[in-house]
Amino acid sequence: MVGNPDFLTGRGQDQAPEFQELESPEGELHLRFYISSGNEFALPAIGIREVLSPSPDRITPVPNVSPLLLGTLNVRGRVVWVADLGQFLGESVPLNTDKPEISVIAVEDQDIMLGLAVERIVGTDWLDVEHVQMPTAVPDSVAPFLRGEWVLNNPEKHFLRLLDQVAILRSARWAA
Repeated sequence: MVGNPDFLTGRGQDQAPEFQELESPEGELHLRFYISSGNEFALPAIGIREVLSPSPDRITPVPNVSPLLLGTLNVRGRVVWVADLGQFLGESVPLNTDKPEISVIAVEDQDIMLGLAVERIVGTDWLDVEHVQMPTAVPDSVAPFLRGEWVLNNPEKHFLRLLDQVAILRSARWAA
């Protein structure tokens, strides 16, 4: 150790690559997913409590509630309402629940947690919120719940819309 000037300073040039500083990704982490109609959306990862894949029989239907609600789900002893996000956003196509697992995104704000059932989860992606634009050609049923959209330059122009989970959780639409 005596003769090695880099031992205490940690500035050695011969450090293994896994110990060298990682480049930080651009933007913020978001979860990307599709609803029944085939439209793609994203939610900020920071507002997501967890992502679940329960079988449909674990979601208990509740009579006399909003048709947007599929029922309740027990998440580690906590009862969480599960909603069809597509129908909440005004889509006419209901979520297909006749499959082995349903993708549920549990979002939380203060002490309120809600499970948003979606068609398919794509995964997480680092997205630069500096490039979010005002949404264009958005149905009135979706507009109050959008923060904006990204225009992705795939082969055809594709819109990735950023949802506001707090606006969804606090919506008066649940009382209908």
